[in-house]
Amino acid sequence: MTQDAIRAEEVRKVYRPRSGPPVEALLGVSLRVGAGERVALLGRNGAGKTTFLRIASTLLTATSGRVEVFGLDAIATPERVRPLIAVVPQEGKPFFHLSPREQVYSYLRARGLDARTAKARTEESLALMGLEEVANRLSITLSGGQRQRTMVATVIATEAPVLFLDEPTIGMDPFARRSVWESLRALTRKGSTILLTTHYLDEAEALSDRLYIIEQGRVLVEGTSAEIKNRVGGSVRVTVTNGPTASPTFASFGTLVPDGERLHIITTPERLNEILQLALQRHLPATVGPVTLEEAFLSEVGRSIDAEN
Repeated sequence: MTQDAIRAEEVRKVYRPRSGPPVEALLGVSLRVGAGERVALLGRNGAGKTTFLRIASTLLTATSGRVEVFGLDAIATPERVRPLIAVVPQEGKPFFHLSPREQVYSYLRARGLDARTAKARTEESLALMGLEEVANRLSITLSGGQRQRTMVATVIATEAPVLFLDEPTIGMDPFARRSVWESLRALTRKGSTILLTTHYLDEAEALSDRLYIIEQGRVLVEGTSAEIKNRVGGSVRVTVTNGPTASPTFASFGTLVPDGERLHIITTPERLNEILQLALQRHLPATVGPVTLEEAFLSEVGRSIDAEN
């Protein structure tokens, strides 16, 4: 096996509708995921994250480019790649006529696991996802968050070499989300590789070893969360309400990142008192905190992660 679990080179995807112009979903995405890494594709809805994940997980054919999973061509020979991967698609739902216990167990058996191993992993994954109390209920009776947890339980139980997860914690409460995070960390400690998409900034920062910011079908920046935050140009964030009109006033203090009615000033601790005194003189409410991934995203993309296309 090669050192990289996933390697993509200049992956493009163009949709050609029956009427209207072609839609370019991916414009040459290249990335790599090392064996045992957790890597996040971070971006707004419609940025191209899901399209790339579907191509890499053999669910969609690329217009051009190449994707390899442990050196195997995922586009030309998907049948060789599928035994090595497991997928939580964004639109995926458990079979409505199965319970979570039946869903996980039958999926593992279909993948070739023996009955004893499948039963043990089923119980372990249900416990990790906090599904014991609803394990025997039909999936159609579960809440959206419980169905999503069932899908994640199904995939983590495989302990596949490569896991693809498309917005795995969408619809979950904060406690369930953190259970998913810890389960994914445990899987990489066992040797699995994880590529996930998310538009949750806290999830990308807490879970990924590295991340790629995707926007309009392109990779804008790649690195660790700390490396990407360092690109903004400082360690301290001063947020001034009603600040964008006063941008020239603060321009000399560091990097300015407009955010609607707020202005984020990325600066160093040494300039903090000056900025706060100036904001006070102009009667502008100001708050102080560390630079976060939100400011880095705004700086790179030019708009909030929640902004519509």
